[in-house]
Amino acid sequence: MKEVHRFMLLLSLCLSLSACIALSANTCPADLEAKCGDDSSGDWKGEFFPGIPKIKYEGPSSKNPLSYKWYNAEEVVLGKKMKDWFRFSVAFWHTFRGTGADPFGAPTKSWPWEDGTNSVDMAKRRMRAHFEFMDKLGVNRWCFHDRDIAPDAKTLSETNANLDEVVELAKELQKGTDIIPLWGTAQLFMHPRYMHGGATSSELGVYAYAAAQVKKAMEVTHYLGGENYVFWGGREGYQTLLNTDMKRELDHLAAFLQAAVDYKKKIGFNGTLLIEPKPQEPTKHQYDWDAATSFAFLQKYGLTEEFKLNIECNHATLSGHSCHHELETARINGLLGNIDANTGDPQIGWDTDQFLTDISEATLVMLSVVRNGGLAPGGFNFDAKLRRESTDVEDMFIAHISGMDTLARGLRNVAKLIEDGSLAELVRKRYQSFDSEIGALIEAGKGDFETLEKKVMEWGEPTVSSAKQELAEMIFQSAL
Repeated sequence: MKEVHRFMLLLSLCLSLSACIALSANTCPADLEAKCGDDSSGDWKGEFFPGIPKIKYEGPSSKNPLSYKWYNAEEVVLGKKMKDWFRFSVAFWHTFRGTGADPFGAPTKSWPWEDGTNSVDMAKRRMRAHFEFMDKLGVNRWCFHDRDIAPDAKTLSETNANLDEVVELAKELQKGTDIIPLWGTAQLFMHPRYMHGGATSSELGVYAYAAAQVKKAMEVTHYLGGENYVFWGGREGYQTLLNTDMKRELDHLAAFLQAAVDYKKKIGFNGTLLIEPKPQEPTKHQYDWDAATSFAFLQKYGLTEEFKLNIECNHATLSGHSCHHELETARINGLLGNIDANTGDPQIGWDTDQFLTDISEATLVMLSVVRNGGLAPGGFNFDAKLRRESTDVEDMFIAHISGMDTLARGLRNVAKLIEDGSLAELVRKRYQSFDSEIGALIEAGKGDFETLEKKVMEWGEPTVSSAKQELAEMIFQSAL
């Protein structure tokens, strides 16, 4: 019996050792010295986040950092499932290309699957890690710049071939899932050729190159089933007006966007075209400064029926507005199409792209979204990055969980405000004088000055009521 016992013990140890060896060959441990299996090619199919489970909802009392406390995807709030209100998306560039570098310091992040190259094989491995991340996070949308998912090459045709190879893998990884791009875009700001802009460059050759790049990026977005396409003009502006023909540049930008509309229709892409306003950085002045400026531009060039806006909260504060203001400006003009969910630091003053964790701001954001009836086919893209000092693989998950939970709390707070009704009633009462015959005439554009003068003579000095701002703030805070 002892010999049998020894044999069984030895057998179990061998099996355990074999299992460990098999596991080690198919995982990518979260330390900087580890290698992702023996195969260095992009076809390696191991596990990139072996210590991270699928993130699940555990409720507000949970102390587990790798769980949702407020975001419950299937829970119905205000007539929709949470997942349908938010349509969350992972930003490929910050999540998988962010290095932690800043103007004063070298990169601080080197994820265990990275090999230090910008090769196609590395791009494919990175794409596999990205899809595992989305699966474990429980998010089924992603956003990308063309040059973030595949490397540049010496010629446009070679670059397009690189992009095609990586996109083909992404297409394969999407099969059997509900994962699709929320939106795609072309990176028209990093390469030196775009130092004067893309669509607003003073060089015809650069304008043409930008058009070719957008053409390809729109094609692959369409091929992957993308729901939107974004234009962010980081270099579409100026550093000084002394050497700038602003009218000519704006005309060129409009012609570029019209050509994009035409090509979208030609290839049968039904996604929404989105403009992402930003006031400056890297240019001193960017032409799509804020939502109102972008709306005026679209109106002038007859493009309001073809475009909506992708509002980024950090860009809103850079332009001197709150995120709520920008969302409301877009919403009331029928232009709210998508939200880049992030925030900035008021003490720093630049585009820090932090995850939104302020519950008050999240509640204001969700007030606009609920009033808009949702964002579909847009959604919430986490255009946010880990802080330079956050270097653990699990931090990638924690940051997204925190951002998703914060917005979920915002939605729950809006539901409280709507159920209570006090804030809506306060606003209704403030404007109730217009709920009259004369008020209706004014709002119908028929309140002529002669008629109004007669009414003033009849009524005498008007009574001006309190705006009740402090009460409005009290009601809002009570929902938090």
